[in-house]
Amino acid sequence: MTKQSSPSGEPERKSLARNKRALHDYHVVETWEAGLMLTGTEIKSLRTGQANMSDAYGIVRDGEVFLLNLHIPPYEQGNQFNHDPTRTRKLLLHKKEIKRMIGAVERQGLTLIPLELYFTRGKAKVALALGKGKKLHDKRADEKKKDDQRDMQRALRAR
Repeated sequence: MTKQSSPSGEPERKSLARNKRALHDYHVVETWEAGLMLTGTEIKSLRTGQANMSDAYGIVRDGEVFLLNLHIPPYEQGNQFNHDPTRTRKLLLHKKEIKRMIGAVERQGLTLIPLELYFTRGKAKVALALGKGKKLHDKRADEKKKDDQRDMQRALRAR
């Protein structure tokens, strides 16, 4: 068995960053795995594990999908050819997936949000989701459900 695959046969995923607010602020409708077009210094900087995707979001422009506000800090050993930390990055997806995203974003008013940034077989990937924004009462209902679940677990442990 190779080093890059797990016992179940799936390639190993090394997580770099998670968008923790995404599941709190959005109802996730559908998810995709997309590749990222990055420069050499961006890949080297990602390998140090310092990405921040809290403000990142995706847009569809001219039949292509882009990721905005993904912060990858400059590579420390890089020279004057270092990258811009929050530049717009193109996402690599199949045409069929892009057409589906265009329909959902334009017609249904959904938002493209990145959930996680990770390496698979040495390639940088992003888990991209279609999300519908939660209202304040939805967030409160989710909090109440979590609290109730926690209380039930405590009660079961106390028995």
